[in-house]
Amino acid sequence: MEERKTAQFRRLLKEKDILLIPGAFNALSARLIEQAGFEAVYVSGAAVAGNFIGCPDIGLTTLTEVLENARNIVAVTSLPVICDADTGFGNAINTQRTVREFENAGVAGIQIEDQVMPKKCGHTEGKLLVSMEEMVQKIKAAVDARRDPDFTLVVRTDAIAVNGLEDALDRAQAYLEAGGDVIFVEAPRTVEEMKKITATIKAPLLANMVEGGGKTPILSLPELKKMGYQVALYPVSAWMASIKAIQEVLAVLKEDGTTARYASRMVPFQEMFEVVGRSRYASLEKKYAGPPHPTLSPEIGGEGKGEGAG
Repeated sequence: MEERKTAQFRRLLKEKDILLIPGAFNALSARLIEQAGFEAVYVSGAAVAGNFIGCPDIGLTTLTEVLENARNIVAVTSLPVICDADTGFGNAINTQRTVREFENAGVAGIQIEDQVMPKKCGHTEGKLLVSMEEMVQKIKAAVDARRDPDFTLVVRTDAIAVNGLEDALDRAQAYLEAGGDVIFVEAPRTVEEMKKITATIKAPLLANMVEGGGKTPILSLPELKKMGYQVALYPVSAWMASIKAIQEVLAVLKEDGTTARYASRMVPFQEMFEVVGRSRYASLEKKYAGPPHPTLSPEIGGEGKGEGAG
């Protein structure tokens, strides 16, 4: 019997000294993550906002939009998928619906955070928090809503940027006691703060590595492991790299009137199709659809004799 994705992710958390997870922003990027040999996929809220609706990560995406994107990702990968669900898209009752919808979609777990809705990206300014008590109730509601006990709740606090490290640690401990499975203290600003987090919170901990301007120092996997983190998340690496590549090829096309100068950095035409499984679909067509008809018969085409003539 095939292992449930929820159980698969729980097993990875137990078996791995540290689990390295890249972020996807759509079904194609999730396929590429699996093809690269990773063991889990994270669906980044910031990347989904940018890719799906072309907007910044300021709480503009809806439950329906994020859920549709997650379903598409789950459908094309055998890996467990953890999805950023922002604030749970509302209060404790909204969060219960969010849990059930993502669980029904086949997601292995979701991340929820203690910002006021609409939220902001964790590495930007101007964030506001709900009270610790309100967030505890949201976590308890999420725990009660899940039907599969292996469905993972990643609980994030953004308190460092708003109230400082000590409040973040108090919240993290309260969120763990309320039922959070993985604790995510967002945006520690120094290695010392990161060490304080891992020394204080005795739970699976997530380190969020955001290149090129994130607030947290970028550390190697061995460094994070030694410090005590169980999950190393690179949520927007693929998304940022894809933006750069698109900018570059478009600049060449605009300047030269052709992409010839950039062609060696592009995948070949056939590989473009093979990345998304063209050979598999060709085999299915051969098995189920039979050989294609080279021309339509007069009866089918409606030409010549019969009702369609004249």
